Formats: sequence, C-alpha cells, structure tokens
Amino acid sequence: MSARRAGVARDLLALVAITVGAIAIHGYHPGIEDAEIYLPGILKALHPGLFPAHTAFFESHAHLTVFPELIAASMRVLPWSPGVTLLAWQAGAIFMLLFACWWIGRTVLASPRAVWAGVLLVGSLLTIPVAGTDLYLMDQYLTPRSFSAPLSLLAVACLLDDHPVWAVIGVAAIAPIHPLMVVFAAALLVAVFLARRVGSAQTAWAVTAPAFFPPVTRAYRRVLATRPSFLLTKWAWYAWIGLAAPFVIFGGLVRAAKRRGHTTLAALCRAMLIFDGGCLLVALVISVPGPFERFAELQPMRGLQLVYLVMFLVGGGLIGEHLLGRHPWRWAALFGPICAGMLIAQVQLFPASRHLELPGLAPENTWVQTFVWVRDHTPRDAYFVLDPGYLSRPGEDEHGFRAIAERSRLADAVKDSGVASMFPDLSTLWAEQVDALDGWTGFTARDFTRLRQRFGVDWTITERVVPGLECVYRNGPLSVCRIPAN
Repeated sequence: MSARRAGVARDLLALVAITVGAIAIHGYHPGIEDAEIYLPGILKALHPGLFPAHTAFFESHAHLTVFPELIAASMRVLPWSPGVTLLAWQAGAIFMLLFACWWIGRTVLASPRAVWAGVLLVGSLLTIPVAGTDLYLMDQYLTPRSFSAPLSLLAVACLLDDHPVWAVIGVAAIAPIHPLMVVFAAALLVAVFLARRVGSAQTAWAVTAPAFFPPVTRAYRRVLATRPSFLLTKWAWYAWIGLAAPFVIFGGLVRAAKRRGHTTLAALCRAMLIFDGGCLLVALVISVPGPFERFAELQPMRGLQLVYLVMFLVGGGLIGEHLLGRHPWRWAALFGPICAGMLIAQVQLFPASRHLELPGLAPENTWVQTFVWVRDHTPRDAYFVLDPGYLSRPGEDEHGFRAIAERSRLADAVKDSGVASMFPDLSTLWAEQVDALDGWTGFTARDFTRLRQRFGVDWTITERVVPGLECVYRNGPLSVCRIPAN
C-alpha cells in the first residue's frame, strides 16, 4: 500500500472513531420529534397493512421522497433487524457528513491539524441549535435531512476540488430524497461558483415560489402560529444573534484569508455570505404580513444549517491551526468541555429516556413502554386518540406514538401542526380534529364515544382513570383503554 493510501485509510478510521464518539455524545433516539413523520412512512412501505386509517399526516411527506422506500428496501435486504438497520443508516449519515467536512477542510485549510480541528468541532456540536430554525446540525434520529446536509457539503467539496460534474450529481441526488433542501444545496453551489469566478461578487440568490401555493386561510394562519421558526418576525431576540453571527464571522474570515493569500478559503467564505444573504432576503419578504405569507412553508432560513456547518468547520480549523497547535492539553481543554457540555445538554433534554435508545435495549421511558405494549398487543387496525399535547407531557420526551406504537391516531397539536404548515390543504382537517379534543382533561366515556362515532377511533391512552372505559393495560399513570361504541 502506498503512503498516500495508507494516510487516507488512517484518516477514514479516524472519521469512524469520531462518528462513534459523536453518537455517544449526542445520543440516539430513533422515535422522537420528526421521526413521528418519517418513520411511519418507512413502516408503511415495509408493512402496507399498517396505518389503515388517517395517513395524511405522514404520507404527505412520504409521497414526495424516496426516503421511506429506500430505508424500507434496505430493511428487506440487510440481514439485520429494522432497528439495527436504522442505527446503521444514522451512523453512516454522520460519517458521510464528517467525511464531507474533512474533504472541504483538506481543500481550504492550511494543515492536517486545522482539518481535524474543524472536523472535531463539527462532530462535537452536531446537536447545537441552528439559530431560530428548529434545526440541529444533525438530528439524533434518521430523517431525509440526514442525507441532504452531507450530500450538500460533498457537492461543495467536489466544486472546490474542481470536479463540477460530480458536484452537480451530488446536488441532483438530493432531489428525490429532500425536495426542499435541494433548493438550498443548488443555491449554495451557485454561490460557491460565483464567489470563485468573481472575487468581489455581491450577488444574492432567491427562491422562486411555484404559482400553485394555496391562499392563506384562517386555519393555515392558526397553523403558522404554532411554527414561529417559519417567520423572522416571530424569532426570539437571541435567535437573531445566531442569525447575525455568520455574517460577522465570515466577513472577518474573508478579509483575513485574502491577506494571507488563501484564495480558496476566501472564496468559500464569500460564498457563504452570498448564500446566507440570499436566504435572509427571501425570509424577510415572506415575513411581511400579506400575500407572501403563503410561501412560509419554504422556510428559507433553513439554509442556515449549511452555513453553520461550514462556519464551525472553518472556525474550528483556524482555532486548531493558530491556537491549539501541537499541544495536546490545549486540544483537551477545548474539546473536553464542549463534548461534556453537549452530553449534559442532551441528557437533560430527554431526562426520562435512555441517552442511547439502542435496538434490543428495553425502554426506560413510561410512555415508550406503553407505546411498545400497544404495538405488541393491539390489532393493526386499531385507531387511537391521545391527549393532543401528549408530545409535550412531562416525561414523554417527544416520542412519537405512530413511530413507536405503529398504530393510527387522531391528529395532535404539536407535531401534526408542522405537517399542516408544509401542506396547507391539511390545515382545515388538522384544526377540525384538534378542536374536537378541546377539554381533553375532563373527557368522560360519553365524550370518547362521541369521538368514536365522529372519527372512528376505538382506542385511547389516558393519564387518568375514566369510568366507562375498558382499560386493558396500566403503566404508572398511563392506561390503554377501549372506547365503547355507544
């Protein structure tokens, strides 16, 4: 083996080690948050008999992407359980993201030491919030974003390394996986191209919204009220600091890189200013009350995910080059507290759950235990109704019922509102079903029967004893009960 190949092999092994470390720090929770949207799509593709009722709140996403079919196909082919396959994809996605950072770093940073400092900083901060976007650099579970972010950075790496055809192929590969994030990837690629061709370019990009976006209805405005991340006018003050920081940092980096003659680094930083400025321009237009509100679902500030990834990569690289040097104690002094802080934050974020919800381990969370019992002991066509705010209940830790119990349920007020925000035609249905659950904490058996007659639900999970319901399972405060027909 040549010295160059041996060096690459060592680097790849180092990336594998950082991947394992990143999972250990940031945790693994396959059924939380947006997994309630994407995992049911995978399960439905794997077992078409699941979710016979009310699939619009996850199939709306599933119909626009090959993600569910891709993951389901791998579960059929690979000799592992579905849980192990999901974990393998998650680890592979993190590795691909770190590999893309490593490749970009090798192109724009001055030394291997700088490259690894940048990669380590990204790996240490995977679950840091991205300003006011409700995004992390990388989620603790598998979604289409787990592929779109690495592919976007790989496309940038190819373009910086003078492989434009592969860069275009990389962006094109995102389209069938995440039709929204491909817009950001393409825009970033254009920004990098312009920044390299025109040294002082002040060009910005804009998203052209399709003409078929529906008008803003009262129900859709109600949905938007649950999603402050969509409109800049709803952002908290501290989120604006996270928005302004990349402009300040990249502006300073452009000047510093030009002084030192690092033309490729200067071009990349200039491209990030162009890209970020374009995202901000579109977001400002959408945030003005009026006819442009209908385009809120484009979420232009989601481009900050890519901006933050490059910012931490380049910033970490420069810290490694100029501050850490060859002093191991300095590396430990920087990355030790960062990793410890991120680990503590993630443990506190999901206090009632295992930090690593690995396949084969019994769940510690009472809600998850109950959902697993539902999966194993109720009919596949069981149709549930839960507290519309169950995802926010103490001790629930945002675990999705559909994702874990593999059963249909009536719309909730937390996660399904996000789906309705992306698919406004669902906003009326969402409002109808959530409104039907007003006064949930005081529901009697008669109220549950009314829900059954109106929507067809025949099972429920409650946090209290409701006389008249046939409860077949109890776990702490939770009860799984049949709903009487009359």
